[in-house]
Amino acid sequence: MDSLLTDIDHVAIAVHDLDAAIDWYARSLGATVVHREDVDRDGVREALIQVGDSFIQLLTPTREDSPVAAFLERRGEGLHHVGYRVRDCALALSSLRARGDRVIDEVPRPGSRGTTIAFVHPRASFGTLIELVQESAGPPDAE
Repeated sequence: MDSLLTDIDHVAIAVHDLDAAIDWYARSLGATVVHREDVDRDGVREALIQVGDSFIQLLTPTREDSPVAAFLERRGEGLHHVGYRVRDCALALSSLRARGDRVIDEVPRPGSRGTTIAFVHPRASFGTLIELVQESAGPPDAE
């Protein structure tokens, strides 16, 4: 079987204070934000820091009922999920479902930066929430 994954798209880190996290990455690591976006559907605000061809995605909830708010309440700040690039999100999701793997999204949906995404349940992937990411044609917009 050929790999469904083409690259690591991002590592997502849930934080209580997005501005403080951005400031720490800038002061301590010299990293700068290349994209910011509110993803209303998921109730999060994100900031992307580019590292090579991948990103660190800093996430904070914009409402109390968001999955990231629940994560922060249960586990505190830290690694939330890993996003892997795929050529075709629908095909990757279909392949996982055909194998009987547990998924969160039954069909792909719009993500940030114009991507198409779907999540794989952590119980299917050894405790790691996985996001499948199909890139759009262009790079992310600058902040």
